[in-house]
Amino acid sequence: MALDQPATSEEQARIREILTGAVDPHVHSGPSIAPRALDHIELAHMLSEVGFAAAVTKDHDYSGVMCARMIRDHHPELKTKIFSGIVLNNVVGGFNPYAVEHTAAMDGRIVWLPTLAAENHLEWEKNSGWVHPASTQKIRPAAPVPLFENDRLRPEVLDVLDVIAATGMALASGHIHARETRIVFAEARRRGVERLIFTHPEDIVGASEEDTLAIAEMGAYVEHSLAFFLEGSKFRNRSYEELKAFIDLVGPERTILCSDLGQTGTLNPLEGFERGVAACLAQGYSDAQIHAMVASNAADVIGLG
Repeated sequence: MALDQPATSEEQARIREILTGAVDPHVHSGPSIAPRALDHIELAHMLSEVGFAAAVTKDHDYSGVMCARMIRDHHPELKTKIFSGIVLNNVVGGFNPYAVEHTAAMDGRIVWLPTLAAENHLEWEKNSGWVHPASTQKIRPAAPVPLFENDRLRPEVLDVLDVIAATGMALASGHIHARETRIVFAEARRRGVERLIFTHPEDIVGASEEDTLAIAEMGAYVEHSLAFFLEGSKFRNRSYEELKAFIDLVGPERTILCSDLGQTGTLNPLEGFERGVAACLAQGYSDAQIHAMVASNAADVIGLG
C-alpha cells in the first residue's frame, strides 16, 4: 500500500476490516481543561460507525469512569463500549489508593502512573519546549509525585500496586522513566499485578532497546502512540521506519497501537487508526498481525470480553 497516494476503495475496505473489533486504550477525548476536538460521546459515535469494540479515555486530571458509565448505560445501541481509568497526578492526590479503589469499583480498566506530575516528565519538560495547553494562572504548576524514598518504593506506591493486583486493572507506566518502570513493574509482578502496559517508549520516557525488551519480557505489552508517527499529526517526531523497528523489537504479539489523539488541530482518533493501519500494511505486516496490534492485544490487557 502506497502511503503517498489516496487509498483505493479496496484498500479502504481492507483497513476497515482490520479495524473491526479494534480497541483504542489511550485516547484523549473531552471534556478536559485541555482543548479537545471531540468529547467522549462523539468519540463513541465515531468509533461505533466503523465497528470498534471499545475505547479507554484518558485524562491527565480526572478519572473518566463516571462519564464512561453514563455513556454505556444510556447508549446501549453503540457498538463501541467506552471505559476509562485514572492517572496518578496531583489532581487525584498522586498515589491515592482510595481513588484507585473507587476507579476499580466503577469498572475502570487502567491505572496510569504519573504523567504530567512524574519527576521524569517535569525534567523532560524543561528542555522539550512543551507547555501544557491548560496552564493558566488559575491552575498551579504540577508538583512532582515521587516514586522512591531512600532508594525504595514509597509505601503509598506499594499500597496502590496491591489495589491494582486485587482488582485486576491494568497498570500503565505513564511518563515515569523507563528505568523506573522496570523497578515498578518488577514489584507489581511480585505483588500479583497481571496486566502491564509500557507507555510510548518512543517519547518522554527515555527508553533504550534493552529497557523495552526487559519490560516486554516481564509480560508487559509495549504501547506505541500513533500520534508520534503519523503524517498529518502535529505531534509527529518519528518515522514509519522507526515504528517498524519498535514493533519488530518485541513482535506484533507484544505490541499495542493506540491513537493518543483527541486534541485540537490534529488528526482525530479514527483517522489516526486508519493511517496507522495503512502504515503497517505498507511496512509488510499481515492483516492478522495488525489486527492483533489494534484490537486483540488491547482487548486482552483491559480484560474485554
